[in-house]
Amino acid sequence: MIVVTRLNQTRFALNPDLIERIQASPDTTIIMVDAATFVVTETMDELIAKIARYRASVLAAAARLTGSNGSGADGALPDDAEAVL
Repeated sequence: MIVVTRLNQTRFALNPDLIERIQASPDTTIIMVDAATFVVTETMDELIAKIARYRASVLAAAARLTGSNGSGADGALPDDAEAVL
């Protein structure tokens, strides 16, 4: 979950996997897959950074749980893996 701030300064947690798109016009608006919208104080760049950090933390936690770094014996990523960022 990422924590975002509404314009009235209340904070709430949001599942970034359910974000459809983010708009900045001029306020930053998050549109969810269920069409819910949230206007927040964070910039689009800040939200993208939060989402990237969240996803990196999920991957790091998965690697700790499995005791691996996600790569094969030779250190290479699997053929179907894509680089993050």
